[in-house]
Amino acid sequence: MTSRLLLLASLVLALAACGSGTQTVELPPLPRLASHTVQAATVDGGRAWDGVVEAVQQAQLTAQTAGRVTVVAVDVNDRVAAGEVLLRLTAVEQQAGANTARAQLRAAEAAAVEAEANFRRYDALASGQYVSRAQIDQARAARDSAVASRDAARAQLAQAGQQADYTVVRAPYAGIVSARLVEPGESVAPGQPLLAMYAPGALRIQVQVPQSDAEAIRSAGRAAVLLDDGRRLDAASVAVFPSADPATHSVAVRVILPAMEQAPSPGATAKVLFPIAGKADTGAVRIPRSALVQRGEVSGVYVIDGNRLMLRQLRLGRPAGDGVEVLAGLKPGERIATDPVAALQALVSQRDAAGVKHD
Repeated sequence: MTSRLLLLASLVLALAACGSGTQTVELPPLPRLASHTVQAATVDGGRAWDGVVEAVQQAQLTAQTAGRVTVVAVDVNDRVAAGEVLLRLTAVEQQAGANTARAQLRAAEAAAVEAEANFRRYDALASGQYVSRAQIDQARAARDSAVASRDAARAQLAQAGQQADYTVVRAPYAGIVSARLVEPGESVAPGQPLLAMYAPGALRIQVQVPQSDAEAIRSAGRAAVLLDDGRRLDAASVAVFPSADPATHSVAVRVILPAMEQAPSPGATAKVLFPIAGKADTGAVRIPRSALVQRGEVSGVYVIDGNRLMLRQLRLGRPAGDGVEVLAGLKPGERIATDPVAALQALVSQRDAAGVKHD
C-alpha cells in the first residue's frame, strides 16, 4: 500500500506537469467507482455552536502576602479536600508583625485599666466636691481615649494575625489541582498566582450566539450537548444573558451539563445544539470515514472531477459514528471515491492506458 501511495504522488505531480504544458493528455474513461456526493453537514433538530467545557466552581489561588515559597504540597491532577494545606510561605515578617501588635495591645490594655481607675477615683471625690467638674471631664476623656486605643490595638493584632495566616494556603473547597505555578524557593508578591483548581462535579459550556437568535433560544429554554466522543446529553439548564456584547453584537448563553459518571475534562470542546429553526452547520461537511486516505498525520480523499481523479488533502474535525467532519478541503456538491484502494488502482490503470510515464 505504501509503494502504491508513493506511486500515486509521482503520478499526481506528472499530471500537474502535463496540465501546465501546452498539450493536454487525453485520458481514457474512468471505470465505475463507488462514490459519495459531499453535502453540507446539518444537525438534526436545530442549530449548533461550538463551545468549551468549563467547571462551574474554579479558582486561581493567589498570594495574599509577600514571602518565599517553602513547601508546595500538591501537584497537578491531585485531588484535595476542603481546607487541606496546599502551599506554605515563610512567615518571619508576618510573625514579627503579629508579636509587635500583641505587645502594643498589652500596653494599650494597661493604659485603659489605669485610665478607668483614675476616672473612678475622680468620680468618687466629686460627691464631696474635692475635685472640679473640669477635672472629672478630663479623667473621663482620658479613659475614653485609652479604651479607643485598646480597641485599635486589638484590630491591629487581628490584621497582623491574618497576614500570618495568609502564609498557609488552603483549598477553598474539595476539588482537583489543575495548575501549579510556583516552586519552593521562589519569592512571591501579593496577587501573584500560585495554584489553580476546580471542582469536578458541576460543568458548564458558554457559547456566543447572534443576537437575532437569542430570543428563540430563550423561548426554547433547552439544549443538547454533543461531546467529542459522540455522546449526546440534554442540558440541565439554559441561561441566556440579558444583553449583547456591544463589540461583537453576540449574546452569551450558558448551558449547565447534567451529572454524569465519565464527565469531560474542563477545556474539552463540544457543540451546543438549540432546538430553533434548523440551518446548515458552521460550514463543515461530513464524509464516510472509509473514504479517507491516511499518510501519517496527513488525511486526504480522492476527488472525482469528470474523467479525472485527484488526491486532495483535508483538515478534519470530530468523528461521528461512521463519518467524520471535514473543516477544510471539500465543498458541498463535490464527488469523492468511497473506496480509496479501488480509486488508486483506477488512477494507475488510467495513466497506463493513456501512456503517461511515471517513475
